[in-house]
Amino acid sequence: MATPRRGRGGRGRRPRGRTAVDAGKRGRPGGGRREGAEVGAALARGGGRGAPFHGTSRGGQGSTHGVWGGLSLRRAQQTRLTDDFHVQILKFYGSKITLKLIYKKSSGNGSISLFLGKRNFVDHVDRVDIVDGVLKVDPSKLEGRKVWVQLVCAFRYGQEDLDVIGLPFRKDICIQHVQVYPPENGQPANTPTQDALMKKVGEQGHPFTFTIPNNLPCSVTLQPAPDDKGKPCGVDYELKGYIANKADTPAENVEKKDTCRLIIRKIQLAPDRAGVGPKAAVSRQFMTSDKLVHLEASLGKEVYCHGDPIKVKVKINNETSYVVKKIKITVDQTADVLLYSADKYTKCVLNEEFGDSVNGNATFEKEYRVTPSLANSKEKRGLALDGRLKDKDTNLASTATLRPGLNRDVAGILVSYKVKVNLMVSSGGFLGDLTASDVCVELPLILMSPKPADV
Repeated sequence: MATPRRGRGGRGRRPRGRTAVDAGKRGRPGGGRREGAEVGAALARGGGRGAPFHGTSRGGQGSTHGVWGGLSLRRAQQTRLTDDFHVQILKFYGSKITLKLIYKKSSGNGSISLFLGKRNFVDHVDRVDIVDGVLKVDPSKLEGRKVWVQLVCAFRYGQEDLDVIGLPFRKDICIQHVQVYPPENGQPANTPTQDALMKKVGEQGHPFTFTIPNNLPCSVTLQPAPDDKGKPCGVDYELKGYIANKADTPAENVEKKDTCRLIIRKIQLAPDRAGVGPKAAVSRQFMTSDKLVHLEASLGKEVYCHGDPIKVKVKINNETSYVVKKIKITVDQTADVLLYSADKYTKCVLNEEFGDSVNGNATFEKEYRVTPSLANSKEKRGLALDGRLKDKDTNLASTATLRPGLNRDVAGILVSYKVKVNLMVSSGGFLGDLTASDVCVELPLILMSPKPADV
């Protein structure tokens, strides 16, 4: 793509929407061109074309337009942050490139803004990642009031439009407050994330830190029906910045324009090391036969990640004269709601049948691969999902891992999975499949999100 030259009409600009390789073809005069080429090559390896941004690089000639929605080749110093949108920033130090995500949410009057470096906070069973962020405050619009940040863990068991006589179907499990302006004494030292955010926000930034207790539940969303409106049921975490005279006074009405909210998630990731997969066996005798049908099933490993095919090994020893007509494998999800009752909800997330048959007095052995996914269960209301951030796609809820000695009553929604291997055995004859019986075995399944390389 040709670059427009400077003319008398003004300063020429490179067209928007260039590829990552084009973004590296321009840098500082002289040695800066080499730096720009290295950055462009790194971007080309990282992801190709993206949405252009509106930042400029004053070190080079003209304006430098990049890709990936907020990418700047000059340490992203001129990148604009938009409300409720994550911005990807590349910082260039020599030949090293560091990717950073920034999330921002501003109040209606623009007086306060929340900044976070991430929205997923990992529960390591024995501890939880701290919630560290920065709140930007414009003191000229406070009118003598204070500024607070609140972290709320809540369990919603009904829709907002079902609230009657002012009693919402919501239970606040944990609420924490911290005053950020005027700043109080005894503030903890800034984390590396807060230092990076403070450089971006400037002097009006005020860091805050929350510690999530490790006995709180993970974020879980119960899938709503297609025609349901409002916030879905489940456990969620919300950060709220607001302007008020006191932290929590029912008599004080905090206007919506003086607040900014950002949903975060508490998640668990797959362990680094996984054990041997479970194994189960069953033998069944039929009424008209003194022989047995032996069924043994096992999983390839103990823990599987979302989207990975699950290896199910099936062994059959049919000592009878009956015929195994087909083999069916299902994966069921069970959600135990412990906060307000002892309800259990079981949903089938995978159901596959295989036409393999086993004749009488024969053996059979085969490994099947099945993959449960949310894509095949999007119409099932009440299915447990990992906490959803706005309307972004998520996945099936991860298996809950509890710390030893933890009180189950505050565990929120416990999610578990099991794999069922079912044989349909038919005696044949005149009645055929009408006299068919089932031989079934169950295996526990641990399904979790994969651990990123930087965790």
